[in-house]
Amino acid sequence: MSYAYLFKYIIIGDTGVGKSCLLLQFTDKRFQPVHDLTIGVEFGARMINIDNKQIKLQIWDTAGQESFRSITRSYYRGAAGALLVYDITRRETFNHLTSWLEDARQHSSSNMVIMLIGNKSDLESRRDVRKEEGESFAREHGLVFMETSAKTAANVEEAFINTAKEIYQKIQQGLFDVNNEANGIKIGPQQPAGASSGAGAGSRHGAQGSGDTSNCC
Repeated sequence: MSYAYLFKYIIIGDTGVGKSCLLLQFTDKRFQPVHDLTIGVEFGARMINIDNKQIKLQIWDTAGQESFRSITRSYYRGAAGALLVYDITRRETFNHLTSWLEDARQHSSSNMVIMLIGNKSDLESRRDVRKEEGESFAREHGLVFMETSAKTAANVEEAFINTAKEIYQKIQQGLFDVNNEANGIKIGPQQPAGASSGAGAGSRHGAQGSGDTSNCC
């Protein structure tokens, strides 16, 4: 299917915060409670519609383990958007956000849109990080903030689409050089008039771990 723009995303954060489950919920609209730990990166894609334009999201889901950080860093380059994810039931995943953010800012374009996501909002009874803390961190670092649940799909669509809207707005403001694919944006063939919004099925594939499984979502 043709598209006006392609936006490249990267999903980052500690292992087990639900990155792969967020991607699966967005691209396939399904939840997988036990997921193989991501080895390296996985890939997903889906079409969305912004301002009556077809936008293709190309999403790279990265491994959270420290041993894969060097691989993850190589994917920051050429990303227009990043979803920085922590688990609201695990304080240490929130405490590590500063390190992830430093990595992202060091290795990416200064215009990359970063959405901070507190995942697993369905586990309110086990909450270890208050929503206000996430909001405060986002404000302090100039991020967009949202709590999501990959399990119930709460705010998952909004997280990916709102990130795309921010990128699209920056394009309109002339902050992104859309002719330079290193910025994570590619101009596609214009969508013919009257075409569907393409908000349906996505696709997802990549290298997964075949060993340990994790209740990551």
